Amino acid sequence: MSSETERQEHDEQADRRERAHRPDLSETARIARDLIRFDTSNRGGGDANPERPAADYVAAFLRELGLEPTIVESAPGRASVVARVPGADPELPAMVLHGHLDVVPADPANWSVDPFAGEIRDGMLWGRGAVDMKDMDAMMLTAVAELLRAGERPRRDVILAFFADEENGGVFGSHHLVEHHPELFAGAATAISEVGGYSIDLEGTRAYLIQTGEKALDWIRLRARGTAAHGSRVWHDNAVTRLAEAVAALGRHEWPVALCDTTRELVTEIARILGENPAEIDAQTDAEQLVLRAGKGAGFIHASLRNTTNPTVLAAGYKHNVIPDTAEALVDVRSLPEDQADVLARVQSIVGDDIEIEAVHSDIGLEVPFAGELVEAMTASLRRHDPEARVLPYLLSGGTDNKALSLLGITGYGFVPLRLPADLDFPGMFHGVDERVPLDALDFGHRVLVDLLRSY
Repeated sequence: MSSETERQEHDEQADRRERAHRPDLSETARIARDLIRFDTSNRGGGDANPERPAADYVAAFLRELGLEPTIVESAPGRASVVARVPGADPELPAMVLHGHLDVVPADPANWSVDPFAGEIRDGMLWGRGAVDMKDMDAMMLTAVAELLRAGERPRRDVILAFFADEENGGVFGSHHLVEHHPELFAGAATAISEVGGYSIDLEGTRAYLIQTGEKALDWIRLRARGTAAHGSRVWHDNAVTRLAEAVAALGRHEWPVALCDTTRELVTEIARILGENPAEIDAQTDAEQLVLRAGKGAGFIHASLRNTTNPTVLAAGYKHNVIPDTAEALVDVRSLPEDQADVLARVQSIVGDDIEIEAVHSDIGLEVPFAGELVEAMTASLRRHDPEARVLPYLLSGGTDNKALSLLGITGYGFVPLRLPADLDFPGMFHGVDERVPLDALDFGHRVLVDLLRSY
């Protein structure tokens, strides 16, 4: 019996046990759990487990709702799913509601649970993808299902998209579809996806962050060259040493606080919530301290206040007693939307002219106003389900598939509505160990999305 067959049988048995012991488990939680059980780990650079099994699961669910999903493979097994849900008013511009099916890898040795078992424990769903972002995939499916099963339609056409390869910058997913199948998004003007809509605690006040921008992305490779030699020599032309000096200089570089329109507005609103007089604070000087008062919620916000350059991978040599002639490092560069070109130029000056810089993958930054009909609709939907909600804009320090959709003129926001416990380190769940999401947060998100589809 194959390991895949064994896993399927194990999952089916677990599902039956779970239904017997947890009959109250919502459809949203069950679908999110099922999606987690598809190991769609993406190691980058085209090295990934296929999304096709998860895509087939999603497509089958959509067909049961009477929709006609399209599956697009950019490479064998690298599948994305798109389906259009007709709206009540076809004259309105369509909205793209999108998520991704791939996840970053997880080492089971570091986890308290099997990262691909979809275990439910302590009122939470655990597993890789629980927050990034198979939770939203499930919420999208069940929100649309609730409307269609009741004989309703969303107010406008909704284009559901479940992309492959987001964790690799969307090369085999959103960017492939935008370039080769733009007709799938015809008539769309707006989009919502990760990472926003979740709640943070501001010293006792619950606030929800709607993502209205995201940093630019540059994955670069640093390369140092030297001369190969025996490891026993006195040798000053050592590529490893030269690279190490460059990596240390870049990794230790302190980028200054630099606010854009979004972060300036966010800092002002945080000051107001915390009882500070915005007129008496210097946003540039006080921004960091104000944001850190958000506690665990500051995880993503803190990095939005400045450019960042983090070395992530080192590679050099092939034998202990051979000095290699090249050494390489990968660096994750995230720039404020207007600073991308300047940051890359600054990186070269920090590492030195003798270090080669190769662009591995690049994508644009985004920033849109915290205003307009969709922002008003998202805010109203949150407040209908949480009347005490304070709703704020923020800039995501990472990136999403909204970058690709923006090439079609589609304005994107981050909105995965989750009402979270104040003490949960939600930003730490992204690409972290023991990723998990509260079951009641999933159901809250489902209700808010249903509301949004009816009202926007």
